[in-house]
Amino acid sequence: MKPAPFVHHAPTSVAEAVEVLRSVGHDAKVLAGGQSLIPILSMRLASPGHLVDINAVAGLDTVQVSEDGVRVGALVRHAQLARDEAAYAALPLLRQALVHVAHPAIRNRGTAVGSIAHADAAGELPAVLTLTAGVVEAVGPAGVRDIPAGEFFVGPLETALADDELAVAVRFGRFPAGTRTGFAELARRSGDYALAGVAVAITLQDKAVRSATASFVSVTDVPDVLDLTTAVGPDPAAPDLDAVADAVRAHVTPDGDIHATADYRRMLVAELTRRLVTEVLSR
Repeated sequence: MKPAPFVHHAPTSVAEAVEVLRSVGHDAKVLAGGQSLIPILSMRLASPGHLVDINAVAGLDTVQVSEDGVRVGALVRHAQLARDEAAYAALPLLRQALVHVAHPAIRNRGTAVGSIAHADAAGELPAVLTLTAGVVEAVGPAGVRDIPAGEFFVGPLETALADDELAVAVRFGRFPAGTRTGFAELARRSGDYALAGVAVAITLQDKAVRSATASFVSVTDVPDVLDLTTAVGPDPAAPDLDAVADAVRAHVTPDGDIHATADYRRMLVAELTRRLVTEVLSR
């Protein structure tokens, strides 16, 4: 199938893009990388009357690293972000997660912000944004507003962005010194959507575990953060992996489908988290 007819807009500034969104209301979709949007349009799962192509908007393709975090513009491609050495030094979890995103061709075109704005529970970057207490920067007719990750994802494929707002960047937060991170997922085939996935951050201080948190892929409706500090225990050489697995099983709410039952996904993500905690602590 092919997309339904639409009017193509090619704004050259954020202000122009926002004005188009304001004028056409809910009957518009924003195009950046298009790796999620174009298949949806082609299958007629969405048929907007207007497509706002922001690829000509200047200033949205940069990665900026600061003491507070990593700011990623709306036109930064997955591959670009994964290769950015300053971003990796500040937040290794970004590269650890990005290598799992689909296939190289998709990573070369798809955008980090677009993946987050798509709000798919099977996406890697929504989990990373949530685990890092990140923020989405949105611009609308009323100006700029920051939307914390915990408030941005309101349901499967649903966000707090208004129809007339454009997500211009996301800011991933940085972890405290002494934090080790990791990301793991399992798919039926390499590049497929994950049956289950997990991102973990463990902070050590004075040779003891001070904090352990996790966020998940494909097993919760929206990404959230599970505190595993008590479950892991204070001794990094002897984490309580059974308690970790129990905490994960109790927390996640997977759905079953043709690829895996809910019980299998729950078992799988618990085991992935056990292994990832062991790996992260052994580095």
